[in-house]
Amino acid sequence: MDLLVEAYLDYRYRDSGDGVPHHGMPPSPSDDDGQRVSLSEIELIDIFTRRRLSLRSQPHHQYPNETLIHHGYLGCAPLYPTVAISLRTLAAYCQTHRVCPTFSFQAQCKTLCFLHDIPYRPYLTTQLSGAFDVYLQILQRINQRLCTALKCDTPNWRLLNACPACFYKLEDEPDLDFDWLVTMDGNNSLKRWDSTIYGTNAQVDSRKVRSDFWIDPNTVDKFNSEVRAHAVSDDALVDNMAVETNPAPFSCADRWKNAGPEMRKKMFSVFDESGIFIAACRHRFVLLACDMIRSGELAKYPLAIIDKLLAVYGKGGACAYDIGCAFTKTLGNSSLGLRAHQLGFRLMVGAFHGHAHNRKCQLDWHPMYIPGTGHSEGEGCEHIFSASNALARGTRHASTFHRHQVIEQHFAFWNDDKYAALSKIFSVCLNHNANIHKAIFSGTTIVRP
Repeated sequence: MDLLVEAYLDYRYRDSGDGVPHHGMPPSPSDDDGQRVSLSEIELIDIFTRRRLSLRSQPHHQYPNETLIHHGYLGCAPLYPTVAISLRTLAAYCQTHRVCPTFSFQAQCKTLCFLHDIPYRPYLTTQLSGAFDVYLQILQRINQRLCTALKCDTPNWRLLNACPACFYKLEDEPDLDFDWLVTMDGNNSLKRWDSTIYGTNAQVDSRKVRSDFWIDPNTVDKFNSEVRAHAVSDDALVDNMAVETNPAPFSCADRWKNAGPEMRKKMFSVFDESGIFIAACRHRFVLLACDMIRSGELAKYPLAIIDKLLAVYGKGGACAYDIGCAFTKTLGNSSLGLRAHQLGFRLMVGAFHGHAHNRKCQLDWHPMYIPGTGHSEGEGCEHIFSASNALARGTRHASTFHRHQVIEQHFAFWNDDKYAALSKIFSVCLNHNANIHKAIFSGTTIVRP
């Protein structure tokens, strides 16, 4: 892979602007042709062209894919490729999938088949997928080199610098009520089908996730036993309090499935991963994610998220969760309870879900009545899920690795878009404030939009 990365950087250096590399001077006749890799009659697939050519390698090339990348292509096999996809075709699919997450490998492969007047075959999708995996791995290794050169490879660097508006501290900046404010929630759209239900063995894929978005299942399971130990007593306590204090049940926990007993949070056995649980900052940058495995929204998932958030961001934090009122008790009874209390961690209920809570609950937990929340509605995860739900059709039958790869790539694109939108939000605020000042000095009545 290191050799392919070097070949790709050389290709980008020679890129003439349209994805076609400029080859420069031909190799010297004195080069030892007997030791050089050559490719004969390899099928080269571009967006609008399909042809067979023989390619000559450079003297320093050791593998066929180095030669292919030198010419602007990437093979569909590591050592003996017979078909190669152009790098600009892979780049075009990457950006198309960015703006249209429902556009799958199969759709891209069928598009190429129709353009080249050949019948579609399922194995062609496998070839395209294999080349795209290597393409993303090359880009990821280049990004690692950039992070190392820019000294952005320290532990938790991405989390500490994900959102400048949230996590950058200015000199002499006044203290806020909350040093950091996040929202977290679970989503069941990104399930993954268990392939063993068809009577076949699951495909073995030893590749692991490449980003630090994910909290691994072993870390999540640390909070499994302690939650289960308190599940029955907590729910019994909530029910008893509701009966003793009001003739009519008052508890908000009865309305929410994820606030009920752990034993009720089941999922159909046909799914291996039943969804994801994420955390995002108030400006909707995705910070963390974990898989919900063969279960509903168990308490161990938000506990694992909170554990990581407290470890990275420290004191003065707050988090909006749709059952923040009931989950406060779960958090207090867990092993994180003392640390969360010492760090001043505060839970609240998002504004959207808050309307389904009773009035007394809203007075204590709704962000409208909590100083320091500003205009944050605490429902950033719902905005994120509205976009990530489009990935479901491509991840339902994917392997574990490919499902993670698609989700983390989508989250990376999402964060890039949110980073670009920060300046737009800031400029809108400046224009709004400028209009207010202008209206004040001119004596004009201000009408709030």
